[in-house]
Amino acid sequence: MASGVSKKPTKKAASRKKTKKNVSHKKLVSKSVSNEKPISSFKRAYREDYVRELEVPGMMYHILYTFKTIFKNWKLFLPFLVVMVLASIVFVGLMSENTYKQFQMILDQTAEKNGTEISVFAKSGILLISTIFTGGLNLDATAGAGVFMALIFLVIFLVTIFIIRHKMAGHAIKLRDALYNAMTPLISTFVVLIVAIIQCLPIMILIIAYSAAVETNFLSEPGYIILFVGFAALLILLSAYLLSSTIMALVAVSAPGLYPLEALKTASDLMTGRRIRFILRIVALLIVMVVMWSIVMMPLIMFDMFMGQFSWTEQIPFIPIVLVAMTCFSGIYVSAYFYLYYRWMLKFDTKK
Repeated sequence: MASGVSKKPTKKAASRKKTKKNVSHKKLVSKSVSNEKPISSFKRAYREDYVRELEVPGMMYHILYTFKTIFKNWKLFLPFLVVMVLASIVFVGLMSENTYKQFQMILDQTAEKNGTEISVFAKSGILLISTIFTGGLNLDATAGAGVFMALIFLVIFLVTIFIIRHKMAGHAIKLRDALYNAMTPLISTFVVLIVAIIQCLPIMILIIAYSAAVETNFLSEPGYIILFVGFAALLILLSAYLLSSTIMALVAVSAPGLYPLEALKTASDLMTGRRIRFILRIVALLIVMVVMWSIVMMPLIMFDMFMGQFSWTEQIPFIPIVLVAMTCFSGIYVSAYFYLYYRWMLKFDTKK
């Protein structure tokens, strides 16, 4: 009789069973959050909840593969580069050869005044640094020319991504198709750019604060210098943190049918727990830009200095044209570099 009666579980056993069930449920939720949806609240989260794996090719492969992708599709990118260079010259303008010659004269006069002799290699390096920030553009350009320059870089960004996306998908496209169809997400890209400008406000505040500190001699004391450096580091880190996901949002919004806010949210989720790796990629990109400009431009500047001995070459804007071409090619390379990284990240998350 007693053996046939089933024992009811006590309250303690039931509560213990319930607790064990809740713990296992929390583990499952934690695992799914870390793998699928990143934590985006102000509640405390443990490291195991937000560490996210990322298996993408290394930096050197990334750098070389970007060059390979561009040169592999040279039949599209070469005419596109020519079109963008011509558009820059027509709508923005070109730094005159006289301005470039003035840079050389100022450099020679400074060396003569100091009684020193500058080697050809060092002179070409200084000339490169003095002209690189102009990109070979007209120094007397108006505000309208600045707007055209921004539009040209936006076209370079969107068309480059469009070409690489369709080529990697195996589609046969023409440059005409890319120029017409890549402009579809132009307004969406503008919206994301406005968000990026807002996220640059900490850096703008830092520039204003630095100007005020210099004028008031605030940085004359070592203690104030340390204080200002800490303040500057915080503002730079804040902007870098925000912009890291917005750069990816600029790439994401180029996809057809993706709205700006959705692109920002997708990019933010994609970059959570991966921002430091992405910032290291940006540092590698900056190093590549410095090396590429040095390798290409310094021999050409030395060649131009040699050709300057002949009077018939004085009015030929050789270096300004090359500078514009290098600026446009740099825009193509940067766009391809970011898009490939975004594609690899997306592919890893989808596969997982």
